[in-house]
Amino acid sequence: MNHQRATIEQLNEFDEIVDVRTPLEYAEDHVPGAINAPVLSNEERVIVGTLYKDSPFEATRVGAAIAARNIARHLDTTFADRPRNWRPLIYCWRGGKRSGSMTAMFNMIGWRARQLEGGYKTYRNAVLEALGTLPGLLRYVVLAGPTGSGKTRLLQALGRAGAQTIDLEALAAHRGSLLGALPARAQPSQKSFDTALVQQLRALDPAQPVFVEAESRRIGAITLPVALVDGIHGARCVVVEVAREERVALLLEEYGHLLGDPPYFREQLLKLTPLHGRERVESWCRLLEEGRYAELSGVLVTEHYDPAYARSTRKHYPTLSASLRFVFHPMTGDPVDEARALLAQLHGEDWLGETSGQSPG
Repeated sequence: MNHQRATIEQLNEFDEIVDVRTPLEYAEDHVPGAINAPVLSNEERVIVGTLYKDSPFEATRVGAAIAARNIARHLDTTFADRPRNWRPLIYCWRGGKRSGSMTAMFNMIGWRARQLEGGYKTYRNAVLEALGTLPGLLRYVVLAGPTGSGKTRLLQALGRAGAQTIDLEALAAHRGSLLGALPARAQPSQKSFDTALVQQLRALDPAQPVFVEAESRRIGAITLPVALVDGIHGARCVVVEVAREERVALLLEEYGHLLGDPPYFREQLLKLTPLHGRERVESWCRLLEEGRYAELSGVLVTEHYDPAYARSTRKHYPTLSASLRFVFHPMTGDPVDEARALLAQLHGEDWLGETSGQSPG
């Protein structure tokens, strides 16, 4: 029944998008804005899948009975108030039985339901294709600088000052370093990150520059698309310079959740042993145990973060030494005022015009 199918290009033509996959599948990633109305629960899908190995017919019979009951429940609850002219788009993993059964039932009722051709798999392929092409359409200005230089605060302030930004660390729910995991917030799945990133990329104006932080290929467990990494590594850079005392104070503030859980902080520090040796890491742990937090922040700046920054920039940004410098005061200044000052400086250098190409340095 091809007349009941729709393509990925027609996503915006429907009143609502319904994901009928399991809650686990939906949680990993889904079409933006889709609601979850599972035809099979997590457990029911396992049951049907196990039956299928021995008897496809029996699995189909049992699956159909379960699906019918679940669709009936959704009709009595989730979709009870939908109007007669409602037009939903329905999808499952590959556009098969799960979405087909709900689409057929909805059309029998009188709703103009359509089934997404190829299901979520087709949507995922479209996301991956976009990640390969969209980043190359944009011009980037990269905020570089060692950990504690307030790059994230400056990036957010640039956004409030009217500039285009992508906060990759916010999307990845991670600050990028070994100690960068955010309190009480797990990182998204890779697929969910990709979906959110594509949404942001599509919302940007290619005629205007996009400010980003300097990143390597990975942010915690998240991998950035090659096209975006290449764009960042080949872009003009602004080196954010901050007084050491402010860097130490900023790190102390950002470590607040870690300082509240010394055993976890110690566990994270011990992961640096292969890089720094047991003796040095144990000295850091003693500072933590003795509550000498400012001193710990200072030695981490000197002994860990700055050498790591030097290694990374040598590898990814070989011309950084020739880049523009910007003195920032993340703890004592007004970030938005300073962001406006940076924008004015970049305008004066003709960095932000449409003719500015992407060239390093």
